[in-house]
Amino acid sequence: MNGDERPEGPEEFADGLLEEELRQAAAVLDPVPAELVQAALDAFALHDLDARLAELTFDSLVDALPVRGVTDAPRMLTFRAGEVTVDVEVTEEGLIGQLMPPQSARIEVLGGPQTTHPVIADPLGRFTSDAPPTGPFALRVRTGAEVIVTEWLRA
Repeated sequence: MNGDERPEGPEEFADGLLEEELRQAAAVLDPVPAELVQAALDAFALHDLDARLAELTFDSLVDALPVRGVTDAPRMLTFRAGEVTVDVEVTEEGLIGQLMPPQSARIEVLGGPQTTHPVIADPLGRFTSDAPPTGPFALRVRTGAEVIVTEWLRA
């Protein structure tokens, strides 16, 4: 036994019992909704351990200067992961984007649990999605060599 370990005494045992009773009471009186549990499980399933996280380097909502007279300009986003850059334009009709350097890839538009919209980037790295994101979304880019996941953003 090292200096950090203490034998469990009556107080620690009573605290453990109290904690367990409180957990059981909360499970009965205020259970976690099944939808929330499923959403948490689905979100964890979307997690790619080998994926590189693409950092948001430009967001037109934050970084661009407003243009006088333009009220509904598309949102422009740029993500970077190492040498790979993903440029995306978010419109009411969907997404338009390009990978740099140009390359073919499979791109999944993630919109939450069990909602993915796969699109294919052509050899020039261009891609489009006819499904506009309606809430939080991210992109999962699968090139031949790696998987890149963008940060989650609100549409």
